[in-house]
Amino acid sequence: MDKILDKIRKANLVGRGGAGFSVAKKWSAVAEALADKEVGGRKCYVVCNAAEGEPGLTKDGYILENYAEKVIAGLKIAIDFFLAEKGYLFLNYSYNKKYNKKLAALIKDSAIEIFVKPIQSGYVGGEESAVLNAIEGKRIEPRLKPPFPVTAGLWGCPTLVNNVETFYNISLVNSGQYDNKRFYDIAGDCPYEGVYELPASFTIEKTLKQTKNYPSFHFFVLVGGDMSGEALNSRQLKRPVEGAGSITIYSLAKNNYKKIIAGWLDFFIDESCGQCTPCREGIYRLREIFLAEKADWTLFNNLLDNLADTSFCALGSSVVIPIKSFMENVLPEMEAKSKAM
Repeated sequence: MDKILDKIRKANLVGRGGAGFSVAKKWSAVAEALADKEVGGRKCYVVCNAAEGEPGLTKDGYILENYAEKVIAGLKIAIDFFLAEKGYLFLNYSYNKKYNKKLAALIKDSAIEIFVKPIQSGYVGGEESAVLNAIEGKRIEPRLKPPFPVTAGLWGCPTLVNNVETFYNISLVNSGQYDNKRFYDIAGDCPYEGVYELPASFTIEKTLKQTKNYPSFHFFVLVGGDMSGEALNSRQLKRPVEGAGSITIYSLAKNNYKKIIAGWLDFFIDESCGQCTPCREGIYRLREIFLAEKADWTLFNNLLDNLADTSFCALGSSVVIPIKSFMENVLPEMEAKSKAM
């Protein structure tokens, strides 16, 4: 069991929850916190985050449906490695309804508990520190960082939080089956929506062609998150898929950019926990300015920059990524196509 960290490091495994952080570094940080003699004797916890609350993302559900035993195996490996007090499988409401019976059978007689994400907690309820607050019975909102969960997570103890795909990969690494693949969530204006397991080195373009989803029409994609991803035009696809591994395809002809951006803003307004003013008020003002008869684009861009710099958690700064990248990479193409017609 002591060799698992070496295997993870050698495999160059990164987390698949969206941030792409080194799994070995995160595990090492938890181990170092537990070894700190000045704060010795603390308990340790392990959490598998299966909240997956962003619309359009379904890969965690796909993995739980098809590879639940490997996810639980990875979770057990982590619990054993850290001699953790307990492990939690944090499931969103719909996944619990679908997979509870199967998962309960796999975790029986182990130190793992299924914890169902409160249905009213929304998208922000899947942020790692909000997950910890939910398990502790506190208000479900992100915590101020630092300290990070690796040093002060559940009940102030070192806590490892990885997502479903990461624990799946840990089980593969442990058994020597990991071959640097990842899951891709493909949706939107395409014939074959679904989840695909392909090499992590694939570019966006190659992934779409391999799955027979590369469009024959003018399009753009949102990559890395169905609401929080980066918008790229069709000439920018020779790069790996980042973030949560999602690719959403938009036809330039079928989609109105006002509706697309208003939809993104509506989502983030609805899902804001309201804890910080930049996010709570800023996104509302962005929508107001954007839909005005005569938009103040200077103020709009200033607000976007303010959100990126001052939001308490990643939700407020996430809205900046799709909008700014859309304005830079996609809108000029839309306008050019419109003038040419």
